[in-house]
Amino acid sequence: MRAKIKIWSVCGLLLLPAAHFYLLEAYTHNGFEEVRPWPQLFNIILFEFTAWILMFAFRSVKWALRVQGVLAMGIGLANYYVYTFRSLPLVPWDIFSIGTAAGVADNYDFTPTFRVAAVVVLFAASWVLAGFCDLDLKKLKVRYSIPVLLALAVLLTFFVRTFQKEDFQNRHGMYNKLFTPVYMWQVNGFFLTMVMELPFMAIEKPEGYRKEDAEKILNAYETSVQADSPEHEKTPDKMPNIIVVMDEAFSDLGVLGEFTPSEDYMPFFRRMCQEEENTVSGFLNVSVCGGNTANTEFEFLTGNTMAFLPQGSIPFQQYIHGEIFALPAYLKELGYETHAAHPYFASGWDRDKVYPLLGFSHMHFLEDYRNREYVRDYVSDQSCVKKIIDIYEKKEKGKPVFIFNVTMQNHGSYSDMHENFTPHITVSGTQSYSLSSYLSLIQKTDDALSELISYFSKEKEPVVVVFFGDHQPNDVVAEPVLNLNGKSYRTLTEKDTYLRYQVPYFIWTNYKTKTVRHADTSANYLGTETLNAAGIRLPAYQAFLEELSESCPVVSAAVIQQKPKAAADLEEYKKLQYYQLFDQRE
Repeated sequence: MRAKIKIWSVCGLLLLPAAHFYLLEAYTHNGFEEVRPWPQLFNIILFEFTAWILMFAFRSVKWALRVQGVLAMGIGLANYYVYTFRSLPLVPWDIFSIGTAAGVADNYDFTPTFRVAAVVVLFAASWVLAGFCDLDLKKLKVRYSIPVLLALAVLLTFFVRTFQKEDFQNRHGMYNKLFTPVYMWQVNGFFLTMVMELPFMAIEKPEGYRKEDAEKILNAYETSVQADSPEHEKTPDKMPNIIVVMDEAFSDLGVLGEFTPSEDYMPFFRRMCQEEENTVSGFLNVSVCGGNTANTEFEFLTGNTMAFLPQGSIPFQQYIHGEIFALPAYLKELGYETHAAHPYFASGWDRDKVYPLLGFSHMHFLEDYRNREYVRDYVSDQSCVKKIIDIYEKKEKGKPVFIFNVTMQNHGSYSDMHENFTPHITVSGTQSYSLSSYLSLIQKTDDALSELISYFSKEKEPVVVVFFGDHQPNDVVAEPVLNLNGKSYRTLTEKDTYLRYQVPYFIWTNYKTKTVRHADTSANYLGTETLNAAGIRLPAYQAFLEELSESCPVVSAAVIQQKPKAAADLEEYKKLQYYQLFDQRE
């Protein structure tokens, strides 16, 4: 009898943890078919180690497997409902949203589907099977079990740290793009995905950081700005309206090398940058390429940089859980109406939660775009222009407005065909449909931009228009251009890689301001430049950034351009950013 218990226990320890992994995935998909081979193995390793740790903790095989089964069942069920309600899986930083989730739980229907019920029944069956694994380790002395327990914990930590290394992930087919969390979970498995995401949950304080020092630095800049600005010049008598368009995937691929299109894909934009007065223009260095739009939003709106945050992290989802200093909040203090507009779902990148924390009083999402026009599957940039004008015309009379619009028209994929869109721009030397599609979309954006500027050029009220792309398109679009120049995205030099993180921008006013060409900068500085164009006194943080831009003209996750002896300035920036993002609201 005892031998049979041992056999059952060994078999249980080998098989049930793997079964728990596949059952956890089974709430929504078939883990055996959809999770990639190496990630399947790594998930099973994680489940095996946790089972063994629980075994020595409880000194019972049966209860180790039962506890693991209950936890897997509960976590999987929670993930299923979260995915059902918000179309996104659980992520480690959801721990910050537990209170909010509990507060709205009554508004959702938790009736299980047949599939969910079946998975729960199978978990219950695993509980029963674990009962046959009745090997009791209570006779094992504590002084022996504790060292084994610690050794297993150390080994588990080793595996976790290994699974979090980017080179290991790439070698073993682990998908590590956080901006597509559903796909990441489906091909990596839930447990492994959570392990991969853990490093992005918290940020360590910079070395030598003290909250008091950060406040002292900012107070000094505030005092300096006030001293340089007479009371009657702190803000203009009539503050200008500020219109910002961050256009999805808008870029000029000519920065990657020469190519010959059948026609110009951005004639109006080029005229604005090359001929228009009252315009500051150049290339904007951003921290993302091919995706992670929200990170460029974050840099522009806050003045912070992704250069000091973990690669792959998404501040909107991970770090912003309370009100922080940002451009819309500052403008609202000055009397502006603050509007955020995005013709897609409110839940994307948690914008509906984050925008109010940044100072937006009004939000406009997909359902608010009436009579919208579609290009492919997305609302057109022309519809965005109409929405911007509609918001502007409905603003309170005599009150300036700040409108921040994030578009969707040019979002990937670029290889699909659609009845409502036919690419018409071709490129000599390549038959790439994706490139043709992308350039044709950019031309539609250019047409919409022309309408926007035409409207506000006739307005009597002062207006600032800021226009820039969030990132370049993916490698499928860029590769044909690179190939025409004897290059490939797989073998780019460091310098050529930086070019993949450049997008064009301009700041235009319908009143007399400076005209500057080739004013290259980075997204974290663009908000400061916007305030300068509007003639608005800079807050302390932006005053610091303006001074920093002299010694470090570009600061992004892709590249930092700095003058000699600027290292100390960057360290100060890192400390102030930590304060602005994590410490200011405490």
